[in-house]
Amino acid sequence: MKKLVKNAYILTMERQADGSLRQPFLGEILIDGDSITAVKEALSASEANGAEIIDGRNTLVMPGLINTHSHGAMSLLRGYGDDLPLNTWLFDRVFPVEDKMTAEDVYWGGLLSICEMIRSGTTCFADMYFFSDAFAEAVKESGIRANISRCVDHSAAKLKESCDFYTKWQGAAAGRITACLAPHSPYLCPPDFLQEIAQEAKRLGTFLNIHLAETAGEQADYLKTYGKREVEKLAEIGFFDVPVLGAHLVHVSEAEMQLLAEHQVVVAHDPRSNLKLGNGVAPVAEMLEKNILVSIGTDSPCSNNNLDMFQELRTVALLQKGITANPTVLPADEVLTCATVNGAKALQLEREIGTLSPGKKADMIFVDLDKPHMQPGHDKISDLVYAASGSDVKAVLVNGELLMKDYQLLTIDEKLVMAKAAQAAKRLTAQ
Repeated sequence: MKKLVKNAYILTMERQADGSLRQPFLGEILIDGDSITAVKEALSASEANGAEIIDGRNTLVMPGLINTHSHGAMSLLRGYGDDLPLNTWLFDRVFPVEDKMTAEDVYWGGLLSICEMIRSGTTCFADMYFFSDAFAEAVKESGIRANISRCVDHSAAKLKESCDFYTKWQGAAAGRITACLAPHSPYLCPPDFLQEIAQEAKRLGTFLNIHLAETAGEQADYLKTYGKREVEKLAEIGFFDVPVLGAHLVHVSEAEMQLLAEHQVVVAHDPRSNLKLGNGVAPVAEMLEKNILVSIGTDSPCSNNNLDMFQELRTVALLQKGITANPTVLPADEVLTCATVNGAKALQLEREIGTLSPGKKADMIFVDLDKPHMQPGHDKISDLVYAASGSDVKAVLVNGELLMKDYQLLTIDEKLVMAKAAQAAKRLTAQ
């Protein structure tokens, strides 16, 4: 079935020959099945013949945002253990509750986060957690796109479970579900085990998703134990011989940034979670100068506490301007690139998503411009980063299917999800 998006401003996120971002223009997008077939100022009558019309009047259509670091089922712990240091929050509050979680809890918590992500314009995300089969079922039913991994600590059984999950789910749900391997962190996985995981990733032909250099204390402890900082040690043992997506990377030295660039490690930058946990600010402007690919994530709804990528965009830009005392760093178009084009590359999906281009999957969001804070519209790209919020997203398509129209979710019973999630959260946190 063909669909035709009309009357909308279109931001393709494509770069022009001079390297500048193509500006939004009034135009039309033709979708055939799950893919984009044309993006033009005006399609011919023959091209548009028989297509279902989607009226984009007073909206800006752009690629869906890509969240490269999350733990969706932790929505069940939103607000539980706030205003605590990372180790206290993690070991005293989060881990004890997670020990009580069931697959059903992960399913409903995952759906709760997926509702929030669709509503706020995320069409693809990376998630590492456990009970991954249950989470994958939630993704499959909802229509969203995701890369899912079974998070692994120092356990051979969990590594096997992770590899089995990859084999079962890679490419499932019409290609919407992909998978990778996810060692939790260097502090929970010793070097020899990380080498084993890297070998498994190489065998499967996938990438690794891992927390890295999140806190100063973590780096200090690692240096004391192994005589090297985390990135230095992982480079030494060959962990970066396969593609790696590293979350956080807040506390990295100049030498470590050189290694990240050399090994083409992708960064999942999670600014609001880093701030809330008091972990600091990653040197993103410097990373980009060194040609390190930076994408953007939210981290969990328990440490953020929402999954609104538009809020994340604004935080990314403002933080880097503030810490560098330079208002020209991280301009709006570069921040949007991090959340779309770079996000697609981070998840090895750049041939499918990230831009609105013929041949790519029809993953797109419609941002409502008919709002006071989106007017008068001098610079629509700047407005997206500095003025918009997730609540401005009016409609969402993934794989050519409408997941939300006129602010109404179409594939999820939102009230049921909220009720089930509330029941699970109450049981899990009962003293």
